[in-house]
Amino acid sequence: MLWYNILHILIKPNHPTKLVNSLKTVSSRLIRKEFAEHINKFYSLPVFWTGAYCVISAGGAPLEIFKTYILAPRRT
Repeated sequence: MLWYNILHILIKPNHPTKLVNSLKTVSSRLIRKEFAEHINKFYSLPVFWTGAYCVISAGGAPLEIFKTYILAPRRT
């Protein structure tokens, strides 16, 4: 079975790169703090997330289009 770790966020940021970096930094800190005992058994790297991310323009499409895409089943 293939698992996907994907987070979809639909926003209108002024600085997408800063926003993504802030989300990754804060979420990493919170996850490591709350689940430290479990994570430390399996994960010892100093960086929690990869440096990769994707920011895509929505081009003014209706929200229903995005809901349909996000909720659609994925093939594994």
